[in-house]
Amino acid sequence: MRCYLERAFGTQVKRVLKQFVGRFNRLEFFITELIMAKALTDRCQQILEAIIEEYIATAQPVGSKALTQNQGISLSPASVRNVMAELEELGYLASPHTSAGRIPTEKGYRFYVDTLLRVSDLDNRQKNQIEMKYRKHGLQMADMLREASRTLSSFSHHTGLVMIPRLKVTVFRHIEFVKLSSRQLLVVFVTQSGLVQNKLVEIDEELTQSDLEKITNYLNQTMSGLSIQEVRARIVAEMAQEKALYDQLLRRAFTLSSAALGDEADGDVIIDGTSYFLEQPEFSDLQQMKNIVQAFEQKSMLVDLLDRGTDTEGVQVIIGSETQYHELSGCSLITAAYSGRRGSLGTLGVIGPNRMPYSTIIPIVDYTANLISRLLDREND
Repeated sequence: MRCYLERAFGTQVKRVLKQFVGRFNRLEFFITELIMAKALTDRCQQILEAIIEEYIATAQPVGSKALTQNQGISLSPASVRNVMAELEELGYLASPHTSAGRIPTEKGYRFYVDTLLRVSDLDNRQKNQIEMKYRKHGLQMADMLREASRTLSSFSHHTGLVMIPRLKVTVFRHIEFVKLSSRQLLVVFVTQSGLVQNKLVEIDEELTQSDLEKITNYLNQTMSGLSIQEVRARIVAEMAQEKALYDQLLRRAFTLSSAALGDEADGDVIIDGTSYFLEQPEFSDLQQMKNIVQAFEQKSMLVDLLDRGTDTEGVQVIIGSETQYHELSGCSLITAAYSGRRGSLGTLGVIGPNRMPYSTIIPIVDYTANLISRLLDREND
């Protein structure tokens, strides 16, 4: 059945199916964790939290001696080892064959993030440092999003990601047609927030520059201020009217605008700070690093992952295999949606190893998303 739907409806259904499967698996895992949390004693939870935080700090397998010396665990090393063995049996820890210490598993990280993690707000100094990046007058949406990616990367010391809003959620301000040849046009589309997108359109009949100017003026006068979804709906409604059949200008205008604002590409992502991956010992394996670089170059995987968080509230954390992409094995993603006056526009976040300092990166992502939302809302005043 799934294969039939994918053949019949293409990539959109694939994306929806993947999101549904991911959310179902995530819900199932969360219910299991609620049950297992009752089975984990306070002592087990304390040791698990200490191991994860020590491993995040050192990137080295954690032994009982390190816990008692560095994490303030008041138990004897023998007692700590017993608890570690229990956590390993339950699947929260693993033993690398080269060391007597333990490292967290994805299950351990997930329990840590959902149950044990303590997150604090950024202090005023940190907030001011982030806000200073956006205090230039006349900053357009594209500039804000590029700056957001740089901000996320520089403050987290990992890779910053910002998804450019899909055309359908933006507000129409201006459209222009540039004639490239007798059968090809360049469409320049400008959103209310200043985002500029270009698209090549093939046409069936040759149009003069005068025709294009009339079409441009008509569309800009009648469609400005509408969301792209509203523009598309109006185009469909107007083309169904008899007037459009007899008015050649209207017919051409609706045909061109329908082609220009039709099916979108797979989307795009602004990426900053990819070199931080080279600093992580987890990615010293050449093949794994090649897979990650390939994912960044193709971008479709990143678009899919960010797209999952567009309609959700708050910060989302995707850990390891939850991405459903083997190319991103060992990677975690922390995301939050940003919005405008008409609702959600896109998602931004930070990607790095599972061993990310979640407690410090989550508030950075959350504050940046809220700041971008406020700035975009102000731009539309």
